[in-house]
Amino acid sequence: MDFDRITAEPDKLEGRPTIRGLRITVETVVRLVAAGWSFDDIVSDYPDLERADIKQALEYAAASTNVHYYRLRETA
Repeated sequence: MDFDRITAEPDKLEGRPTIRGLRITVETVVRLVAAGWSFDDIVSDYPDLERADIKQALEYAAASTNVHYYRLRETA
C-alpha cells in the first residue's frame, strides 16, 4: 500500500509520522477518531487536513499493527 500522504522527517516532531509534512501526527488523528470525533469534526478543527488524510492515517495505523510472530519448533 502506498502512503503518499504520510511523511516522517527526522527534524520534525522527532521523526513521528505526520500528515503531508504538517505538524499533525498520525497518532493525533487516530486518537481523535478513537475519541469519537467524526471526519467533519476533525476537518473543522484542523482545516489543513482533508478527509483523504484522515482515511490514510487510519490505514497507516492499521498497517503498522500488521505484525506476525512465528514460533520456532522445539527440537526433539
